[in-house]
Amino acid sequence: MTSAELLLDTFERVRGAVHRAIRGLTSEQLMFRVDGTANSIAWLVWHLTRIQDDHIAGAADLQQVWMSEEWYERFRLPFDPSDTGYGHGSDEVAAVRVESGDLLAGYYDAVHGQTRGYVESLTDDDLDRIVDDSWDPPVSLGVRLVSVADDDLEHAGQAAFVRGVGERRNWKR
Repeated sequence: MTSAELLLDTFERVRGAVHRAIRGLTSEQLMFRVDGTANSIAWLVWHLTRIQDDHIAGAADLQQVWMSEEWYERFRLPFDPSDTGYGHGSDEVAAVRVESGDLLAGYYDAVHGQTRGYVESLTDDDLDRIVDDSWDPPVSLGVRLVSVADDDLEHAGQAAFVRGVGERRNWKR
C-alpha cells in the first residue's frame, strides 16, 4: 500500500462517518444541540467540510470548492464566504441552518472529490513538501493531510455523538 492509498482510505472513512451522521435527518434534527451553546450536527459537518476544503485547496494550490462551485450561495449563511467556522461562538453555530442533510452531503462529496483527485496524484516524496512555514517546525504536506483527516474524524464523531443523544432524547430539548 502506498502513502496515497493509505490517505485515500482515511478520507473514505471520513466520508462514511459524515454520511452516517447526517443520513435521514430533518432540518430540525440537524440543528439539535445537546445544550444551548453546544455545536449542532449541521455546524459540525459544515465546519469539518470547510476546513478540509480550505486546507486541501491551499496545499494543492486549487480554488476552494466552496467558491468554485458556489456552495456559499446555496448555503446562504450570514458569514463572509472565506469563513470556515474556526472560532465560532454559539450565535454563529446557531446560524448554520440547512433544509436537509442533502445540502451538507452534497458539499462534503464535492470537497471529497477534490481531495481524492489531489491525493491520488501524490507520491511519497510529495509528502515532505512544506506547505505552511508559519509553524515551528514548518508543516509538511503529509502532516497537513493527517491533521485534516484527524480533525474531520473528530468532528464527524462529535456529530454522531450529538445524533445519538438526540435519538435517545427523541430529539426533544
